[in-house]
Amino acid sequence: MASAAAAMLGEPVAARWGGGASNQTVVDMVLPEMLHLIDPHWYQFPPMNPLWHGILGFVIGCLGFVSWCGNGVVIYVFSCTKSLRTPSNLLVVNLAFSDFLMMVVMCPFMLVNCYNETWIFGPLMCELYAFAGSLFGCASIWTMVTIAMDRYNVIVKGLSGKPLTVKKALLWILLVWAHAAVWTIFPMFGWNRYVPEGNMTACGTDYLTKDWFHKSYILVYSVFCYWLPLLTIIYSYFFIVQAVAAHERGMREQAKKMNVASLRSAEAQNTSAECKLAKIALMTISLWFMAWTPYLIINFAGIFETMTISPLVTIWGSVFAKANAVYNPIVYGLSHPKYKAALNEKLPFLACGGPEPAAAPADNQSSGTAASTEEKA
Repeated sequence: MASAAAAMLGEPVAARWGGGASNQTVVDMVLPEMLHLIDPHWYQFPPMNPLWHGILGFVIGCLGFVSWCGNGVVIYVFSCTKSLRTPSNLLVVNLAFSDFLMMVVMCPFMLVNCYNETWIFGPLMCELYAFAGSLFGCASIWTMVTIAMDRYNVIVKGLSGKPLTVKKALLWILLVWAHAAVWTIFPMFGWNRYVPEGNMTACGTDYLTKDWFHKSYILVYSVFCYWLPLLTIIYSYFFIVQAVAAHERGMREQAKKMNVASLRSAEAQNTSAECKLAKIALMTISLWFMAWTPYLIINFAGIFETMTISPLVTIWGSVFAKANAVYNPIVYGLSHPKYKAALNEKLPFLACGGPEPAAAPADNQSSGTAASTEEKA
């Protein structure tokens, strides 16, 4: 499409894609009603090579397919397996639900826009698209924070901690969504705004504004939806790792005193399983931050003008951010023993290997809380 237009204008294709002098810009194909949302910064860049739009569309399509299937299976298996219907796993299902909805909204719009090489759905849909992406992203990270806090309560506090109940888990989920909604609705009412990104096929917050009132939104939003969750998670997992390491050290010392190779009793096996589940949660959270950190860097580079942001750079921010929605089902499918066993039972053609032994405790139970939870069940 782009090359044909360039040929009709009698202009070399290489010039139109930035290979030579040209008066054309990446903004030329934008709908007239969208122009008031375009920052002057983008007028300095020539149109992107259509190949990049094709690559972006293909990648987003693959991410969307994997996310729909993976998160859909996680929701189905956790919801339909009685042994997995624990308060902690309500948080897991909420995480999968948020990731699933993110790609339900993000993927179709991106595919159509990549085919057309610009945003074609108008300013209102641009605003709603960016709002949805921010909402589901914020909900995902704060759900992961609640998972980390629950792991901290189970592993570090042990018997002194209050077990997570269904009512408390539902309250946490409600607060997560309310918190995400509050922060992501501000740009729709004048504190910052949602605008097309540099590649013109997606929309996000306006990080190129010169007004510090609007810049302050990105700074404050990053505190409550990036830095504060990050510090909370680091704090939780620091003490989780410390507690597990102390337990393992004590087990080794006791085994040495008794002149045996190992003290792997039922309790020790349970603790080992808890450690494994904590590592799974830590891996999931780490992948989330790998996904969203590039987008944060782009936003900060825009408001502090530390580097020139090109349309191609914004593509990588979009890809890494949306890839977050596919990590969680992969992590649980490969590493979660209870989930693997349930998956082998419900959907055996999707299971990776046979079911694992049912020696592990329920997903949020420590060796000290398992008995009380079983009694309630």
